Amino acid sequence: MEAIRLILLFIHLIGFALLLGGAVTQFLSGKFRINPAILWGAVIQLASGLLLSAPLRGGGDDEPNPIKLGVKLLFAVLIFIMVFIPRKREAVNKGHFIGIIALTLVNAAVAVFWH
Repeated sequence: MEAIRLILLFIHLIGFALLLGGAVTQFLSGKFRINPAILWGAVIQLASGLLLSAPLRGGGDDEPNPIKLGVKLLFAVLIFIMVFIPRKREAVNKGHFIGIIALTLVNAAVAVFWH
């Protein structure tokens, strides 16, 4: 089970890299558009996060806080909605884009700093 958890964690990190990297790249280029990296990053983050949190938990000492998982799920769903709905638009608002980046960073901070 530990091997599966590590593989899922690796996939989760790839999703994070796609989501944040794609969004920062678009932001710095001045083109506020949802590119495929951002979309796939959001999908991978949500799917792998759900798989990491739910069925593989054994109830040991390293069991994550359910409130933390709920907060992370809320942020992941918000990010997914913010990415999925405007994915076909030529451009999105700059503030919308900053919101995607900010929520992605906050979600990562929750994962790292909340024990």
